[in-house]
Amino acid sequence: MPSTTDEDLDDQKTDTAAEDTATSDGDATEGPADAASEPGSAADGENDDAEPATPGRRRRRFLVGALAALAVAGFATSGYLGWQLWHNRQVEQAAAQAQTAAVAYAQVLTSIDSNNVDENFAQVLDGSTGEFKDMYTKSSTQLRQLLIDNEASARGVVLESAVQSASENQVVVLLFVDQSVQNASVPDPRIDRSRIKMTMDYVDGRWRASQVELP
Repeated sequence: MPSTTDEDLDDQKTDTAAEDTATSDGDATEGPADAASEPGSAADGENDDAEPATPGRRRRRFLVGALAALAVAGFATSGYLGWQLWHNRQVEQAAAQAQTAAVAYAQVLTSIDSNNVDENFAQVLDGSTGEFKDMYTKSSTQLRQLLIDNEASARGVVLESAVQSASENQVVVLLFVDQSVQNASVPDPRIDRSRIKMTMDYVDGRWRASQVELP
């Protein structure tokens, strides 16, 4: 049996210390490398966020945008149709009112009494405006004297009327009028039938005749 000397014990201690040192150095070297290679790190998370949108995601975005555009277009169309309906009702109401005023004014215009000529003229001027009022005012002096000298009188009756065109502030009305006329030289009344085209303008809250034509 071989004997162990002090030198042999010192050699064994030296070898054991060297192995322990090598083992600890190997563990310290492997730590950082393993950490860098582990999945799920912060760097990998940043790369996931930067990935481009998938086709499905792009399709959903397109559909949302298209639906929003359709909704806006629907609201705009609904608003326009509502305004158009309101506008049409306003025009229809204007046409009806102007037609009623034109019928009444045509009867004033075609009815005259030489004994009340000034009153008749005042009524005619009150219901007129614009071009027709200017023309009637200029000719009223001569016409007044002619009516008085001939002891003339007339009475008009509107047989039919119709709206030719209309807007909110101007309406053109066609009227068919029978006018019974007599004077000093022709005491028996005779009937004159006339077609009158009357343009009515909405002025100062009333419908007034701005043009009177005998087409």
